[in-house]
Amino acid sequence: MNNYLLTLMYDGSAYHGWQVQDNAVTVQGTLQDAVERITGVRESVTGCSRTDSGVHANAFCCNMRSEKELDESTFRRSLNAVLPDDIAVTDVKRVAEDFHARYDCVSKEYKYLIFNKDYKNPFYVNKALFYPYKIDVELLNREAQSFLGTHDFSAFCAAASDVEDKTRTVKSISVRRNGDFVEFSIEADGFLYNMVRIIVGTLLDINSGKIEKGSIPEIIAGKDRSQAGVTAKACGLYLNRVNYK
Repeated sequence: MNNYLLTLMYDGSAYHGWQVQDNAVTVQGTLQDAVERITGVRESVTGCSRTDSGVHANAFCCNMRSEKELDESTFRRSLNAVLPDDIAVTDVKRVAEDFHARYDCVSKEYKYLIFNKDYKNPFYVNKALFYPYKIDVELLNREAQSFLGTHDFSAFCAAASDVEDKTRTVKSISVRRNGDFVEFSIEADGFLYNMVRIIVGTLLDINSGKIEKGSIPEIIAGKDRSQAGVTAKACGLYLNRVNYK
């Protein structure tokens, strides 16, 4: 059995997330449709994670096992010829038969993009959060460092999550300005449901004064979702990098 690692970029605006769902258009389903058109077989594609409706990816990894031996370059070009314009395959490579896109992942990096101006940017609707108030980037970058390390992130997980172990290790986090854009970047060994969006929302609530400065360690220790900030909208979130063993 041949095993292929595919790397994708996609605009998630038109999709109900990655994972196949009944009566909903998803990235996984659209990719599997494209693979079937090319190979004639409905192959199962395994993703590195589940992205929510409206979330984007600069580098989403997935693997596909097939009895067919495929030329990587030809397969990539063929997929891009039949996929819609909002999904692109940037790389295809053959990997070990036991490689698993999710379980062999050691860390992921997400980015969250904010358009920070007093008027909206029509070219970034659904691509960045529009936030018309001044953002104190230096303050938020300092506050964000409290997330570093291994913690129980129960306070930063959607209440609907049924995951029992909510301990994760944040390896790096930063808040930076690039012109009219503010970018949040976070790398961890894993993420809980809505974890990045709640972290961003909490930092923005500190920026606005709704949450006190210096309170992040206390919120983490309290493990109470109601003490953290709002869940930032999906439109600004990008899976940016996936790291493997």
